[in-house]
Amino acid sequence: MKYMLLIYGDENALSETERKDCYAESTQLSHDLHANGQYVAANPLQPTAMATSVKVRDGKRLVTDGPFAETREQLGGYFLIEAKNLDEAIAIAAKIPMARKGTVEVRPIIEISGLPA
Repeated sequence: MKYMLLIYGDENALSETERKDCYAESTQLSHDLHANGQYVAANPLQPTAMATSVKVRDGKRLVTDGPFAETREQLGGYFLIEAKNLDEAIAIAAKIPMARKGTVEVRPIIEISGLPA
């Protein structure tokens, strides 16, 4: 089963050195997951200042700068993994460096037939 591990945290919590260390540790985790056949994808996200939100109301597209909601923690990146079950996905989420400073949300993916591979 595929799980999305959504990484939340204060995007200003890390120094540049800590951010580089986090990326290096996350890259190593990605390689470890790949070696185990569990890696699907992973990426950090640009800061919320680079975000654009889109919604459609009454047939009209509304585009605004920034994230949808003001929160203390922002979505900062993700891992998409293969795991046997929720317990295995949680164990992997605990290895993500930002789990030590923020929150990693673990959500199973609904696989819809007919989507491109």
